[in-house]
Amino acid sequence: MAGIQGTPGTPRVLRAMNDRAALDLLLEHGTLSRTRIGKLTGLSKPTASQLLARLQAAGLVRVTGTTEGRPGPSAQLYALEPSAGYAAGLDVNQHRIRAAVADITGAVAGEYELRTEGRTGDGVVRQVTDALDGAVKAAGLTRADVRRLVIGTPGAFDPATGRLRYASHLPGWHSPTLLEELAAVLPMPFEYENDVNLVAIAERALGAARGHEDFVLLWNEEGLGAALVLGGRLHRGFTGGAGEVGFLPVPGTPLVRQVTQANSGGFQELAGVQSVPRIARAAGIDTPEQPYVAVASGLLARAAETPDDGPYAELLDRYAERLATGLASLVAVLDPELVVLSGDVLVAGGEPLRARVQAELADLAASRPRLVLTAVPHEPVLRGALESALATTRDEVFDTSR
Repeated sequence: MAGIQGTPGTPRVLRAMNDRAALDLLLEHGTLSRTRIGKLTGLSKPTASQLLARLQAAGLVRVTGTTEGRPGPSAQLYALEPSAGYAAGLDVNQHRIRAAVADITGAVAGEYELRTEGRTGDGVVRQVTDALDGAVKAAGLTRADVRRLVIGTPGAFDPATGRLRYASHLPGWHSPTLLEELAAVLPMPFEYENDVNLVAIAERALGAARGHEDFVLLWNEEGLGAALVLGGRLHRGFTGGAGEVGFLPVPGTPLVRQVTQANSGGFQELAGVQSVPRIARAAGIDTPEQPYVAVASGLLARAAETPDDGPYAELLDRYAERLATGLASLVAVLDPELVVLSGDVLVAGGEPLRARVQAELADLAASRPRLVLTAVPHEPVLRGALESALATTRDEVFDTSR
């Protein structure tokens, strides 16, 4: 009953509980008839009718059609009113900011990408507002229509200092007053979150980790990182740095000292994106001169297509061994039920890479979690930012007890 005003068991509280149950069902199913809502909630037909009339009057539900064409008499179909609330998310890296606005159903209403290279003179606050305004305009809205914003960045903002840590490669984001400056110009509440943590939020809401309370998500694109979900909650650590596994010392590489200055560590050197071309060259595969992510993804995609080809099989074998070496430490400490592989580099390796990592991990770790590939391959950081912002927005919008 927490968060609902009134005495438990009073008509007002019971109505609010029934309203929220119906709204959650519509969110899950898309459209439902009054009869179906009554059956799923256990409410009588008159009570279900009153509930839907109340939610329509509040602007939370609308009629979208009828069941005409199905057996039996036709009935009206109800769905959430998309415009009942909007939330926004940002995905930030050193090259660009991707922004999106979603309606209360989770449908994306507008997107925008702002290239930030060469724009450091504009300042981070200007970049954030420009990116947000681009997505808001694309959605046909104004800033005032957005109820909440979640910003995803590499690294993490230290709750003790308010400064971004573990992301020295992100120019302009390390000012101790940045959060206050953003709060002064943004009309909506905003939160910040580590980008890989947001990928885990998307995976748990929409992807391979649905229904799982304990899992690790391993991410590999420009940096190697992990998200840790324990007991259904993200574990961020004392300074927000939990999951910065790229800094993890591992066998097979020299010790990296002053890791934050180097912006690298043992596991990053062993299995980060830059390691894939090195392994390929050692196996006799020519590698083009391109950015590491493009090279690594291309090599692993080719290997996934021809996993029995000698050089490419060797690439998959050696790279899987390196990934499993770092994962073994995480598994030994956390004992998760599931490990999700995500990020362009790991997705490119596909099932052949996943199967090899699973087999290697079985040799290196006492417990044997199941390894799966991501089920949210498209803009997972941005999707996680939206899911995080929408969760709070829905709590606010769906609360009919006020």
